[in-house]
Amino acid sequence: MTKIADRQGGSLTQKTIYLIRHGETDFNRRGIVQGSGVDADLNEMGRAQAMAFFLAYQHVPFQKIYISGLKRTYQTAEPFIELGIPYEKLTGLNEISWGIMEGKAPGNLDNEYYRALIEAWESGRTDQPTEGGESPDQVAARQKEAIDVILSHPDEETVLVAMHGRAMRILLSWITNQPLSHMDQFEHSNVCLYKLLYDYESTTFTITQANDTAHLLSLALTQ
Repeated sequence: MTKIADRQGGSLTQKTIYLIRHGETDFNRRGIVQGSGVDADLNEMGRAQAMAFFLAYQHVPFQKIYISGLKRTYQTAEPFIELGIPYEKLTGLNEISWGIMEGKAPGNLDNEYYRALIEAWESGRTDQPTEGGESPDQVAARQKEAIDVILSHPDEETVLVAMHGRAMRILLSWITNQPLSHMDQFEHSNVCLYKLLYDYESTTFTITQANDTAHLLSLALTQ
């Protein structure tokens, strides 16, 4: 990442990024693989999760919202967008393409395929793509372009970014300078929050909150 000067000619100190996963869809609930090729809507629970996050964080002065090209991220950020906060779609934030797995409820053979794929990634073969889809390396490459866009706006000190589970794991790995083979250490759930600080001097990211779902507690109590 390159150092970016502000409009007064000085140097920015930090950018705060609130990174969330989209809300629940019926595909999530039924255990069906989505990926970038399935453009599902949030279900009733997903919209309730999005509203719970909004109620907890509506006080945060977001200057910009970044979402993927898939509508489940727009719908998750929609309560903030309705306040008039500008937003931008970056397809580099899209979920990984799971190829032949997308839209399917995994059976025994599919589970074996998925297990072998994850084991290959964990062993360091992150250049191995899903059949008909993407590899983690390919996802990271397009994410780096998207993150460069986000960091290139010096007037946006605090931003909200809505994206996807596997894509978040990949992103959190490389921004913390860890190999993608370690991505599964980053846990996530629907509308979880990772709060990130980016330092423009050192060009480094720090995770200050991880997989935070405290804002969803009221929903859990009603189930």
